[in-house]
Amino acid sequence: MIKVGIIGCGKITQVRHAPEYAENPNCEIVAFFDNNYERAQELAKEYNAVACDTLDELLDMDLDAVSVNVANFAHADVTVRALNKGKHVLVEKPMATTVNECVSMINAAKENHVQLMVAQNQRFARAHVKAHELIQSGAIGKVLTFRTVFGHPGPEGWTGDANSWFFDKKLAHFGAMADLGVHKTDLMHYLLDDEITDVFAQIRTLDKKYPDGTPITVDDNSYCMYQTKKGAIGTMHVSWTFYGNEDNSTVIYGTEGILKCYTDPEYSLILEKKNGEVEKFQLDQMTSNKEQTSNGRTNTGVIDGFVNALLEGKEVPVPGYDASKAMRVVIAAEESAAKNCMVKVKY
Repeated sequence: MIKVGIIGCGKITQVRHAPEYAENPNCEIVAFFDNNYERAQELAKEYNAVACDTLDELLDMDLDAVSVNVANFAHADVTVRALNKGKHVLVEKPMATTVNECVSMINAAKENHVQLMVAQNQRFARAHVKAHELIQSGAIGKVLTFRTVFGHPGPEGWTGDANSWFFDKKLAHFGAMADLGVHKTDLMHYLLDDEITDVFAQIRTLDKKYPDGTPITVDDNSYCMYQTKKGAIGTMHVSWTFYGNEDNSTVIYGTEGILKCYTDPEYSLILEKKNGEVEKFQLDQMTSNKEQTSNGRTNTGVIDGFVNALLEGKEVPVPGYDASKAMRVVIAAEESAAKNCMVKVKY
């Protein structure tokens, strides 16, 4: 039985981490901590756990693992403190706000002989898992190009807060580029079994405003051109200004065919072969932010992957070092946008 503490009791804890831990028969939620004590109390009551007054109180408890679900600026500090207490850590994305922070987290896990995982949930979507298998088996030949998109109306619809910390550069550090772009960047690394080496990015705040009409202080759109180590080129568009249905699609073009992920409402994965054959897969459909908030919970597979790896003594599915590569791309994209030129990713 894995004993778990959850740090941060916002929406991501309410609809993902807490219910997914509760549904896993191999773990027990022991404690919650949040700077808003009443919010921690509410979840503690719901899950028959303890609400802690301080972070140290939670970290001093007999826990095997913790989820770190706080504002971006605090990811590294809270994660390192937990790792230094000998806890395995599942931290929400983006992993941190700088490369040095990512490295400090990775080193802390190594030094304390515990595991660090980043919640890159796109890797667990069934169509993506199948697409990965097909690409690695050579079903579409050599990958030439790709396009990947993730857009929705903005995090305020998810959090229910029009003044969300997501919009505050001091707390979030990044906008849509790291909130959504880190997902799709990590996804491309996973699908292609490749690394993005060069990026040209346009990162802008085009429309999003606070209720008083003041523009938010982070980006709401990012459009990137990527080149990979194996020679593929592609585009990524992430946005908080898709004021309609959410788009969470990816298309990969190879020498022998095309793979379409989440482009069709009925078939989550479509394989179109060069010879004219078409194979369609009914696997799952990506749950939108709107659906998650209205349903009150979801199951991404992230928690099960984390818990099961700890129980079995295996490496977690998205280890810190692997996830940090996507953060390096995000940071290179920020540099590219500032300089208006192609930038090499520093690994």
